[in-house]
Amino acid sequence: MTEGSVVPVLGGVLQLHFVRNPGAAFSLASGMTWIFSILAASVVIFIIWVAGRIRSVAWALVFGLLLGGVLGNLTDRLLRPPSFGVGHVVDFLSTPWLIPAIYNVADMCIVASMVIFMILTIRGIGLDGKRIPKPADTAPAAETDADASAADATDAPADPQPRTES
Repeated sequence: MTEGSVVPVLGGVLQLHFVRNPGAAFSLASGMTWIFSILAASVVIFIIWVAGRIRSVAWALVFGLLLGGVLGNLTDRLLRPPSFGVGHVVDFLSTPWLIPAIYNVADMCIVASMVIFMILTIRGIGLDGKRIPKPADTAPAAETDADASAADATDAPADPQPRTES
């Protein structure tokens, strides 16, 4: 394929559209390619550092997808023209009916990892796969009305004057 050419795969549903992207999503910050290279390398180092703490398959999937996506785009930035560290990422997938963007498999992995990350975070699942207790879950249970009235009945002082019936 030549740059800019479009090949319909499934009509208007999926197209191959070859472009070189010097920036982030939607070619934002295209003059700052070297910053994306540094950020990607930092993310790779962070994932390697955190990897030993992961005890959950879901979190392993998050970090695996993120690592794969970041390494894919970082490889393009390091090895593709115009030069080392400022190379352009090759994007080639287009779904005009869904979003007006051209992306690649690495981008799909990064987005999928962020979706799973948000789900796990909202559900409160930690790296060990266990649900992190909310502050309300750790507080002692509140007294119910039945518990309070039972406590009042047993704690009530005895009547000092017995009553007699006449």
